Amino acid sequence: MRAPAPAKINLALVAGPLRHDGKHELLTVYQRVGLADRIELEPAERLRVDGFEGDTLVRDALELLAAHAAVGRRWRVRIEKRVPVAAGLGGGSSDAATALRLANETLDVPLSQEELRDLAGEVGADVPFFLTDGPRLGSGDGTTLGRLDLPQDYWVVLVLPKDAHKSSTAAVYAAFDERGGAHGWGERRDALLDALERVRRPRDLAALPSNDLASSPVADELRAAGSFRADVSGAGPAVYGLFHHRQEARAARRTLERFGRTWITAPAWYG
Repeated sequence: MRAPAPAKINLALVAGPLRHDGKHELLTVYQRVGLADRIELEPAERLRVDGFEGDTLVRDALELLAAHAAVGRRWRVRIEKRVPVAAGLGGGSSDAATALRLANETLDVPLSQEELRDLAGEVGADVPFFLTDGPRLGSGDGTTLGRLDLPQDYWVVLVLPKDAHKSSTAAVYAAFDERGGAHGWGERRDALLDALERVRRPRDLAALPSNDLASSPVADELRAAGSFRADVSGAGPAVYGLFHHRQEARAARRTLERFGRTWITAPAWYG
């Protein structure tokens, strides 16, 4: 069984105060894109994950599934990595969600979609999104997902800046707290919701607020190259730029290559 595990970008991300569970309030717009890892899964005598030595999420996800379904951990998974690691693009979360979905299909009594999404939420906040279709509005800790009707007819240039070193997500949130980032959470949350209500065409995405957790001068370079919206994805360090036309995106990618690794892709509805 084989399936793609697509990356995501956060078209907006507004963070708030700590919740009672120790996580931060979050409102974010998840958008899947075409850049994808490949996941291959087959029955095996024991759980084995090949292809990416740094994996923890796929193994954790399948161990949880086996425990929840009361079955043996008898799958072999091979990960073909294309999405850059620890870049804010959700590659590991997408791998875990895809492996969960494929492994669930091998069960004599598969978990329901609701059960599978609940299980995915135990693996990571981004994981449930990759079991849904279309763009989604993530709220709460990011695992509560609402449907969004957003335009999908644009091109995406991704840039992973040279020598970029991502701090842990915990460190990014700690820095957010230290600078008092949660101040004005209610107003910023409402501003994002209001901006989403007005989105009809791709260019309307430019009105969405900037990422609360991270910024990058590469976003300014993407805007200078013609992007109608550019921002950091998730906790970074990857940066995306949105373009109306493929030709513009290609030209921008050539321009931005001096800043780091680059990709050109487009919105994707599902894996």
